[in-house]
Amino acid sequence: MISVVTAGRKRRNTELGLGFLAVVVTIGGYILLALANGPTLPPDLGALLAGIVGLYVIAHLAVRRLAPHADGTLLPLAAVLNGIGFVTITRLDRNLARIQSIWSAVGVAAFVLTLLAVRRVRTLERYTYTFALAALGLLLVPLVPHLGLTVNGARIWAHLGPLHFQPGEPAKVLWVAFFAGYLTQKRELLSAGSRSIGRLRLPAARHLGPLLVTWGVSILVLVFERDLGSSLLFFAVFASMLYMATERSAYLLGSLALFSAGAVTAYHLFGHVRDRVQGWLNPWPYRTGPKGYQIIQSWYAFAAGGVYGKGIGLGIPDRIPYASTDFIFAAIGEELGLIGTLAIVACFLLLVGSGYRIAVESPRPFSKLFAAGLTTILGLQTFIIIGGVTRMIPLTGITLPFVSYGGSSLVANFVILALLLRMSDECVTDEPAR
Repeated sequence: MISVVTAGRKRRNTELGLGFLAVVVTIGGYILLALANGPTLPPDLGALLAGIVGLYVIAHLAVRRLAPHADGTLLPLAAVLNGIGFVTITRLDRNLARIQSIWSAVGVAAFVLTLLAVRRVRTLERYTYTFALAALGLLLVPLVPHLGLTVNGARIWAHLGPLHFQPGEPAKVLWVAFFAGYLTQKRELLSAGSRSIGRLRLPAARHLGPLLVTWGVSILVLVFERDLGSSLLFFAVFASMLYMATERSAYLLGSLALFSAGAVTAYHLFGHVRDRVQGWLNPWPYRTGPKGYQIIQSWYAFAAGGVYGKGIGLGIPDRIPYASTDFIFAAIGEELGLIGTLAIVACFLLLVGSGYRIAVESPRPFSKLFAAGLTTILGLQTFIIIGGVTRMIPLTGITLPFVSYGGSSLVANFVILALLLRMSDECVTDEPAR
């Protein structure tokens, strides 16, 4: 018991030290940005320093008190990504940066409340179908007249008075909770199958049906809302969790076939999907229009940044459309160069690697799948947006976790972070399931 307590203290001390480095990176970047515009330090530096230090200390104390044995690297990694994102958004638009700082505080509050509310992750398994209904309800909110909003052709926003938010962001966490609960209950039936077609063994419809129906309905809602980025994310998370629960490659092959059919259908049905694909295949003929202008401007930004970058505040990333949201990775590439972008990728690799390690070490099946699903969200979302900005895959409009401007996404990611830390703590304190 003494060794467990000692190990927990070491993790918290490590977290505190790494968090100090994250604060230094954020404050240092903000100072360099200010000096790029003039010879004096910003007058709000003291307030910014107090705010950044205060938020991290609150989050750290919450982990130290509520999850003392949790992983010591997740919170600092999220803090440094959030800090770099804040500096970049400040560089692009100070009004957006002010709003983002408020959402960061809301995200930390949601982080603390999640740790307070979820003392045992295994209790969430009791509410499997409740999570599915809640997630579907959230996805339907933007379709409600006078409540939903259409922005840039996608109806994914809702508003309550002056507050604008994306209901799909918390919905993705609830969907993963549903998938984890259902797959934990049915994994043996889904793995073994009950009937054969040639050499292929298929599960009974009553076992696979509820999963396919709920997933299919969510995808259809997102298609009607024209939120194809989230549709891709949901589909990939569903397929990966189904494979992780059953270890059957047939499900991966079936998912790939469904994805291919869906992609071809979306290409023929939706004009903006065709535009994205055509701009991805060859953006130069469309360099003056929306099909190719964004991606070409991001290439120019990466080229201007080179290896070392032009320096914080010395580039012109505001020439990139949607630089604070979809293309923030390109803005970082211009001013921090290849080294800066590789550092961002390294942080995400460490974040995702830590999440999967928590999943492997979790003693209970539900926690394993839940941790793996939440980590897959972060990893796939990062791959989809970075791959789109660098033209590895067609561009889809989703945020870079913890970095891009967006309050709903930021709060949802802090909730994911808190849940991963809770499961990391349970890896030490819980007995293996029998």
